[in-house]
Amino acid sequence: MTLARGMIEEITAALAADGLILRGGFVFPDGENAPDGAAARSVLLVGQAGAAPWPHFMHWRVQQPQTIANPLDTWSRQVIGNVAEAFGARPVSPSDKPYWPFQQWAVRAEGLKPSPIGILMHPRYGLWHAYRGALLFEDEIAVPEHGEALHPCDTCVEKPCLKSCPVEAYSGEGFAYQACLAHVRGANGEACRSGGCLDRNACPYGTQYRYPPEIQAFHMASFARAAR
Repeated sequence: MTLARGMIEEITAALAADGLILRGGFVFPDGENAPDGAAARSVLLVGQAGAAPWPHFMHWRVQQPQTIANPLDTWSRQVIGNVAEAFGARPVSPSDKPYWPFQQWAVRAEGLKPSPIGILMHPRYGLWHAYRGALLFEDEIAVPEHGEALHPCDTCVEKPCLKSCPVEAYSGEGFAYQACLAHVRGANGEACRSGGCLDRNACPYGTQYRYPPEIQAFHMASFARAAR
């Protein structure tokens, strides 16, 4: 059975109530199931563009215990889980273990490519977007196929995203995680802690969707608390 486009529109409206959007989808080819082996015929990715979910998240956050370890993940699971229940889907999250291949799914669903700093570059949103979860269905999804997405990084000559980090965390060698973490936690990392990644902010694309400083500080604080 194929899910009708009207149902897709209803899911879109349900997610919009919390500032989330559908980020494309695709049908698994015959013989391919979900990574955990569970039956799934198709997937719809759920995410955000810019800061649209933030007011909804903060309204929820002030009503929750301050001891929640990963509040944004918890909120995303709750919102997407409610939508999944309403439409007969199975919700999954990028933070589920073992980890789901969200970046690979995003490439299949939207035709995006990684930027030099690893974040998928979107032709409209630039680096200011995210994937918060996905809806797995046992039926096919009636979604239009995406065309080949414009990749702004291909025509960006200056590559300012590789020139702004004080510890050169991003390079052709990959991401220097420990160097970045030490700088963010250290005495000289205040600009990163309060305003977000300097390399990411240097990107000239999608700037109208750039997260406000308080959101970037929230994400950087989460990164600084991480341990690997």
